This record gives sequence, structure tokens and C-alpha cells, in this order.
Amino acid sequence: MRYHVRPTASPLIGSVRVPGDKSISHRAVLFSAMADGTSRITGVLDSADVRSTIAAVSALGAVVEIIAEETDGLTLLVHGWGSDGPVEPVGPIDCGNSGTTIRLLLGVLAGWGIHAVLTGDESLSRRPMRRVTAPLAEMGARFETAEGGVAPVGISGSALAPADFDLPVASAQVKTALLLAALRAPGTTTVCEPAPSRDHTERMLPGFGVPVTRDGLCASVTGPTSLTAADVAVPADPSSAAFLVGAALLVRGSDVTLPGISLNTTRIGFLRVLARMGADIDVTQGPDVCGEPTGDVRVRFTERLDGTTITAEEVPSLIDEVPLLAIVATAAVGTTRFEGVGELRVKESDRLAAIADAINALQGGAVATEDTLTVTGGRPLVGAELDSLADHRLAMAFAIAGLVAEGETVIDRFEAVDVSYPGFAGDVKTLMEGTSH
Repeated sequence: MRYHVRPTASPLIGSVRVPGDKSISHRAVLFSAMADGTSRITGVLDSADVRSTIAAVSALGAVVEIIAEETDGLTLLVHGWGSDGPVEPVGPIDCGNSGTTIRLLLGVLAGWGIHAVLTGDESLSRRPMRRVTAPLAEMGARFETAEGGVAPVGISGSALAPADFDLPVASAQVKTALLLAALRAPGTTTVCEPAPSRDHTERMLPGFGVPVTRDGLCASVTGPTSLTAADVAVPADPSSAAFLVGAALLVRGSDVTLPGISLNTTRIGFLRVLARMGADIDVTQGPDVCGEPTGDVRVRFTERLDGTTITAEEVPSLIDEVPLLAIVATAAVGTTRFEGVGELRVKESDRLAAIADAINALQGGAVATEDTLTVTGGRPLVGAELDSLADHRLAMAFAIAGLVAEGETVIDRFEAVDVSYPGFAGDVKTLMEGTSH
């Protein structure tokens, strides 16, 4: 699908509730499938990635009922396999484009005596799995991967031993996989990281009856133990909200409010960076929802933004927002430098190279090295034809650039947005029309 964007003469005005958080939706579905009893989940993101997790747990014996499909997400009843454990799947489990699905399932299945093969689409089959399989193998799990340590991944569950891990790179997916495997290991498993990563797992597991001990950058669970069904409400996704925040900052006259956003500190590094750049953003704290702080974010067009340096320590809290921040940086005065972003080279695409190439194609200025990105602001963007590489976050970042670039911007493979934000184009249109939902 080719998506055509032209600069808008209309400001973005109004209020839009973005879809439920993708990371929390995955975990809510997966933890409910693992639990004894029936869990109710509201506000679940209805996207291709989350549908992959729903299909996967169904193949493993959980029963998932979709009892409502609303604009603010799915309502699910999940009847878990509980202490009986998952059943051996009939065939390979297709995880689609979802790295979260495949990596977390590796942890879930590591300690059960079944065999499963996890596969995915072309993009997922290029992404590294050894960062998960290697530490799980230290606990006793057995794996077979394709050449290069990528999917398909065959897993044969076995008895696990607890272990202590010092991860070389902060990764919420690896951390979660190890903590979930530890639920089947007799003793305490501790996972330490060099920097904070998303902590949705640590926040959610206690709600399912599993204590998590946190000490600085370390998280520990003690097994063997099982999960108990719980009710979960999924807050709005800050990573999806980021694209509308960026649009409002760049399109003259805009004033947009995004209610009910997860304000988890491990997820809103992009808001802190934008505030440092001078963005006109107000955050109103709301209630905690299932252990997650939430609130409303109001953003207005900002005449002057200043370049900044994003350090490697900040990157885990904004890793998914780097493409959007890079587009915003093209409008800033001076240079914006992203350090320690080499992880972007092994996402759904080589995002680091792709965003630099796109900015240069738009006649901006960007230079990528192995793990840095430097954007020179102040150069007016000019429309171009851009390939999203079937990467949802690139597709949306390019669309925001198209709203302020001179002439037409054409984005190839725009259907990739369905992975995380199927209603993205509709929500932008709603705000351009000055309406709300």
C-alpha cells in the first residue's frame, strides 16, 4: 500500500485516545494464558502483533474469547492453562512480525516438557534470538535455531535451574523471558541490566500473584510458582502517542490532547527529551491503572525547538521513538545527536540506516554511524518517495515528516502501521478536521 501525504494547511486540533499499549497488551494476554482461572482484559490493542500473541496462546491451550471490539480496544476473557501447563502445539506457531511474542514465548515454554517450533515473517526471521536462547540454555532449556541464531526456533522444554544474569544490553524482552522461565525453576533467579528497561513485567506479575523483588537495576523471582487469574485494564500506548505529539509540535497552530497515556518512566523518555528541546507539552497526572501511572498529555505547536544530545543511558526509555524524534530534530535549531542507538539496527528493519536515508532523501541532514545518529536541523524538508521497509514505526515517522515537507511524500508499504496502530491515519485525519474521539 502506498500512502500519499501533503503538507497540511489545517492545524491538528482536539483530543484522541490512542490505542492500548502494545507491550502491556502482550503481557496481559500471555500472563492470563499462563494463569489458573479466567482473566478479563480491557483496552487490549487490536493490532497484528497482539493478534499474533492471542493466536499463539490459543495454539498452546488457552481459550481466548473476544467479547467486545470497541474503538478503544478489545475486551477479552482468557481461560488459562494454569498449573496444567501448555499443550504441545499441532504445528509451528507463527509469531508474525512480533519480536515480543516469540521472545517471551521462549521463556514461557522453556520449563515445560513439550516441543514447539516458533516462526515468523521475513522480518522477524532476520532478528537475533541468541540474546534470549543463550541465557535460557544456561538454565537448562534446549533450542534449535536457523543458521545465524534466527527463527524458526525449536524449543524442547526441560527441567530448569535458577540462575543470576548480568545482561550486556538492557532489554525488557530478554529480562521478561528469563523471569517467566524462572517461574518453573526451584529457587531464585535474578536478572540485572546495565540501564533501566521497560518494567511492565515487574509491575504486572504481582497482580497475577507472583512477587517480584526489585533492587536497583535487578529483578528477582522465586520458583516454582504459578499465576492466578486477574483483571487487567490496558492504558493508552505512549509509543503510539509519540507520533501525534510530533505532528502537533511541527504543524503550525496545533493543540492536541491525548488522554489516558501510560506515564511509566521507562517509556516516556521521549517526552523528557522534547521538553529539553523546548516543546510546549503539559502532562496531567491521572490514576494508576494496574500498577501503571497514567495521565493526559497536551501538546501545542512550538515555534522554536533546540537541538540536544540523547545519551546512551536515555535510549532504553525511548528506543521506539527514535525515528519520530529524528524527524522532529529536522525542525530544531542546531544539531541533535543520538548516542548508543545501535540496537535500532536489529529492529523490524535497520532503523538507524533507514531513518538517516529518509531524512537525507527529504533534503534534511542526517549521518548514521554504527551506533549513533546525528541530525542537523533547520533545513526545510521536501517531499520524496520513501520505503517504510514494512516497519510500522518508520511508516508513521515518515508520515509525520510528510505533513510539513514541501510537496508530496509517498510512503511504500504503509500497511505496516497495522502492527501497532491500525487507526493512525484516521486519527491524524480526525485531528486535522478539528474533531475528537
